Amino acid sequence: MLTDSHPPELDSMTSYLYTLTELQQDITLRPERWRPLVFTNGCFDLIHAGHVRYLQAAKALGRALVVGLNSDLSVQTIKPQKPGQPPRPIVPETQRAEVLACLKPVDGVVIFSQTTADDLIATLKPDIYVKGGDYTLDTLPEAPIVQSYGGQVAFITIEVPSSTTSLIQRILNG
Repeated sequence: MLTDSHPPELDSMTSYLYTLTELQQDITLRPERWRPLVFTNGCFDLIHAGHVRYLQAAKALGRALVVGLNSDLSVQTIKPQKPGQPPRPIVPETQRAEVLACLKPVDGVVIFSQTTADDLIATLKPDIYVKGGDYTLDTLPEAPIVQSYGGQVAFITIEVPSSTTSLIQRILNG
């Protein structure tokens, strides 16, 4: 009989999935596990080598890496459907979170529904906020909040020129 619950072996995989309150409490209670805290965020729709290398580089900047994962609703808002393209996200948020949580560099995942990670950053106050090298301080909406409490912003150059959008386009082109 099929049920909506997941098999027990997934419990260890999803143990890195937190609510914002749970994560904030754990960071407060166990700073030696989390600090210096590195934080990044994104859609992470179809995980590819560029994502993995980016997360590895981000993790190398601190002790723990937390990924803020855009919810399905926020992905739909920031990546509206284009003609001839499937609606985004391709992969539902719970599955995207599970895949991220299983990646070696990732110590925690928290799903958020806003279009920016300002609320997560204001609550968690990561020591280092990381984004891809396609951003600058001027184009990064979260930069002012990070700078307001003395956090660092770091940019990581993407080593593999790949994106979910380009993967979808390749699939559609056959």
